[in-house]
Order: sequence, then C-alpha cells, then structure tokens
Amino acid sequence: MTSSALSLRVAIVGSGPAGIYAGNLLSTAVAEAGGEVTIDLFESLPAPYGLIRYGVSPDHPRIKGVIDSLHHMLHDGDIRFLGNIEVGRDIALDELRERYHAVILATGALRDAALPIPGIDLPGSYGAADFVAWYDGHPDVPRTWPLDQQSVAVIGNGNVALDVARVLAKRGEDMRTTDVPDNVLAGLESSAVTDVHVFGRRGPSGIKFTPIELRELGEVRDLDIILDDDDFALDADTVPASNQVKVMQRILNSWREREVGQASRRLHLHFWHTPVAVLGHDRVTAVRFERTRPGADGALQTTGEFREYQVGALYRAIGYYGTQVEGAPFDQARGVVPNAEGRVVGETGLYATGWVKRGPVGLIGSTKSDALETIGHVVDDAQAGLLTAPVAGDVLELLASRGVVHTDWSGWLALDAHERALGENHEHRRERVKVVDRDEQVEIASSEVLAR
Repeated sequence: MTSSALSLRVAIVGSGPAGIYAGNLLSTAVAEAGGEVTIDLFESLPAPYGLIRYGVSPDHPRIKGVIDSLHHMLHDGDIRFLGNIEVGRDIALDELRERYHAVILATGALRDAALPIPGIDLPGSYGAADFVAWYDGHPDVPRTWPLDQQSVAVIGNGNVALDVARVLAKRGEDMRTTDVPDNVLAGLESSAVTDVHVFGRRGPSGIKFTPIELRELGEVRDLDIILDDDDFALDADTVPASNQVKVMQRILNSWREREVGQASRRLHLHFWHTPVAVLGHDRVTAVRFERTRPGADGALQTTGEFREYQVGALYRAIGYYGTQVEGAPFDQARGVVPNAEGRVVGETGLYATGWVKRGPVGLIGSTKSDALETIGHVVDDAQAGLLTAPVAGDVLELLASRGVVHTDWSGWLALDAHERALGENHEHRRERVKVVDRDEQVEIASSEVLAR
C-alpha cells in the first residue's frame, strides 16, 4: 500500500484524553501522508472524556479546562463519537476488528491497584477510584457514600490521595460552586469526618504530589494541617530531587510554622509509614503501620517500629490498574495490554495507547507523546500493507440490529447543554450540575440521535 493510496477505517476504544489524542493525531498523520481516514471512537459511557469527566476532582476547574481542547478535537467532525457502547458486551472485539483496518485500545485505568495486606477487604476499606467516581457523578457507582466516621485514613502520597483527602476534609458548602451532582452535595454536607490522616512510605522529599495540588490543600478553610517534626528530621540530609520538590518542601515547612487548634477539621500528613494490616472484626477500626527510614544507599528501610491509628474508614490511593477489554491480550500482573511501542504483541492491526499501554503514570503531556508513538506505527503498518481490509457496512447497522441505543456527538452537546442549564437554574448558581443516572443521560442524548 503506497501513501497515495492510503485509506483507513480505524476504531478507537475509549474516549478519554488518550483516545481523543490518538484520533486527532491519526487524522493529521494520514492527511500528511496524502490519504484519508474514517475514525470511530467507542465509549462505554453515554458521555465522552473519560477520567477528565469522572476522575478529576470537581474543585479543580483549571484541570478540567483540558476538556476545551478535547471538545475542539471532536467537534471538527473528523472523529465520530459513539457512546453507550461497551466493547465486549454490545459488540465483540473480534467483530470490531473485522470492520476496521485497525483497532486502538485506549481504555485507561479505572480501578485501584491492589494493596495486599491483612484486613484490606474489611467493610469501611475503600478504593480511592470508587470514591472519586462517586463524587464525580459516575453513572455506574452507588448514589450514596458512607461518610459516617469521624477519623479516616488515606494511604498514598500522589495527587489522587491528595484529592481524596481534600474532598474528605472540606465541608459540603465548599463544594457548592462545583459541578458535583446534588446527591453528592447532600452526602458531603452531612459528612461526619473531622480528621483525615494521609500516610506515605517515604519522607517529605519523596512525595509524588504536584506543587499546585499541595498548595491548594493549604487554602481549604477551617482546616488545620498537622505535621510531625520527627518526619522532617529523618529527611534532613536528603537532597531534593527537583525544583518541584524544593517548592513543596517550602510549602510543608511553612505549614509547620502555622498555629493549629482553632479549626473544626484537621488533616494529618504522616511520612515514613508503610501499611502492614487493617484491623477490625466487623469493620475497619484501625490501621497498623511500620515506620520506615532512608537507608545509606537511598533505598527505603523498615525499622521494626509499629504504630496503630484508630480510624473508622480507609481509602487506598496507591495507583490505578488498567481496564481490560474482553478478547484482547492482558498482562494481569502489570494491568496493561502487552505491547511493543503500541503494537499489541502477537496481534496484527491491534494497538494500545495511554495508561492501558504504559501503566497509570504520566500526565497529559505523556499521553500526547504516547499516542504519537502508537499512531506512527499504525500509519507505518498501513503503508507497508500489513493491515487487513475490513468487511463492508457501517457498524451501527449491526448494533441497531441488537437493539443497542447509542449516543453521538450531537447527543453529547444536548446533554452538555442540559447540565449547564441545571447549573444556571440551581439555587447555588453553578456552571453545570451533572446528570448521574445512565438511562437519563441516554434519554437526553439519544433524543438528538432519534430526532434526525
């Protein structure tokens, strides 16, 4: 196949940043090669944007500004958005592969990595991803969340742990200007939480936060931030790894100088703690940790000193685990699709990008460069004549024959407008109020499809 004859039909599974960037880059790459491409973007949810819509804390409108650029990529019409279609349920991956030259998996990582310690499955022990999905209004999680314990633990020293801790520490009225659904707002307003304990294995110089996230924590009203001077003494001889770490150390040290004791809620930052067991019989009552310390070679060492903290709930925020697509190879240990630079190992015409390709690490910039690598191989394979021509016909005909009701881009615009109207008319006047119920989302969005 020569570049002048390049004509592709490609399916992308997943409409988060990884999938949308891949589609946009593919469209550009094929155009530059003098060819043409038809791209269908499949999403299991009725709405696009993946973890940008359902994994970013609602009090972070700055980060959600990424949606604006993703919107433009979908709005120009080069990529067809097909929502409420789950590959593996509504259509098999093999059926998809028959109908496209190439299929790109961009399903991301939607659930928490495991924390294999005794007691982790006790009632009151939660994955951070589930809590984030609840406060972000994900349609497939319960409408209520048990915020009935005064003291809770968050295990992890990354931005997700910080988001979870910040939302737990805030009062409901602090979230009234965000896009949280009313059921979430009601849950946060009745929260019993007064003390949030955040635990990390390493010291203050080993945190994985970003400076902006950390600084925002100090701006939460009516909240004392409690730090242990002993944790900083252990870190005294550690050289900061980057300027970012230096900035965060300055922030932490400034908090050590604050007066505490007047706020109604407290956030405790604990360093040099590794969890060894969750305690309790019928539910979580405490967590046991072993203290750690820096070794001579910089490696983490255990000390044999154990501490227990009485808490009524535990949130693990130690990382995400990739979302498997039925019918695709999957590395259960790493939580990724096995691949070589985006080409799925042992499969022709099947590719991966984003977190399901490289693991749940990296920010938006990494996602773009990651997609560029994968798309380069798709185009190379097409030009080399390695991709099998698909069968004729539109995939929507097959889905319609099965009674699958899908949403499309016009439907999303209708749902988007509906949510913004809810916010405009809300008693607290918000930018939007998310519709949570899946069937309601589909009804609002698919009415646009059926009207055409």
